[in-house]
Amino acid sequence: MNQPNEPVKRFIAGAVCPACSRMDTIRMYQQDGMSHRECVECGYADSLDERGNSVPKEVPTRVTIQPSSKPAATSHVAQFYPNPKLKKKDS
Repeated sequence: MNQPNEPVKRFIAGAVCPACSRMDTIRMYQQDGMSHRECVECGYADSLDERGNSVPKEVPTRVTIQPSSKPAATSHVAQFYPNPKLKKKDS
């Protein structure tokens, strides 16, 4: 049934999934001293702190994503010289 290293997962009666709002689909287990819960219907999963509050995962944004390497410069400097044939006429 369960492997020796696999945690025991128990369904929580009356619990409602925060993602799909289905009742009695949440199961909880402890791993590495931290509580985890997951929904068997939609696959939602999160971790709980010692007070039972949800620990949010960091949402990847353009600020949190680390660039793999600095991209090569693809822009070039353009220098414009005045055209002597287009002189303004003094009025």
